Amino acid sequence: MLRMKYLAVLIAVLVVAAALVAVVFSGAFRGEMVRVACIGDSITELSTYPTDLEELLGCNYYVREFGVTGSTVVINSFTPYLYEPRFSAAKLFLPDVVVILLGTNDVRTDNYQSIDEFVADYKQLIGEVQALESNPKIYLVKPPPLFENELDLSSDNLVDGVIPRVEQVANDLGLPLIDAYTPLVGHPEYFVDGVHPDFDGASVIANQVYKTLTN
Repeated sequence: MLRMKYLAVLIAVLVVAAALVAVVFSGAFRGEMVRVACIGDSITELSTYPTDLEELLGCNYYVREFGVTGSTVVINSFTPYLYEPRFSAAKLFLPDVVVILLGTNDVRTDNYQSIDEFVADYKQLIGEVQALESNPKIYLVKPPPLFENELDLSSDNLVDGVIPRVEQVANDLGLPLIDAYTPLVGHPEYFVDGVHPDFDGASVIANQVYKTLTN
């Protein structure tokens, strides 16, 4: 009976030890993976593009989405991404790569009144990412096109106001620019409400990001 008790204790110790080893090695392997943070608004939060991107990149990459529905670049709005808890979480993630897809909500009539502040506010947001100790590679994304919608999001404001300013920020800071606009502009059928991409639209965005990251 005593021998059986010793055997049971030994088995329990071995099980605990195996679990601890698994945790340690899991953390080690996760630490060796390239950590990718997808920052954005509802196009990031509600679409499958971050998941699609992780599948494309493969097992050496760990992709997490940090989207906030309704968020903007301009600080003078109801939901500036700069002050969102999800942005704090993205920074704590200490990513190696950051993909920023913002600007769609900045075209809304009320937010667009502050469009002249877009460049400075975007650079402030990017500056906080650049200050991370992980020294991440930062990619900016030109937002996908807008079609007829009931969300007060203007395609003209996107084309004439937001996209040129995203391009300006990328040029000023020497950051790579990913084009999610051009490959989708002829495909309104890829959008469920004229704004948010469906599975096909998300796949196009993921592929555009993937091609730029892997190049």
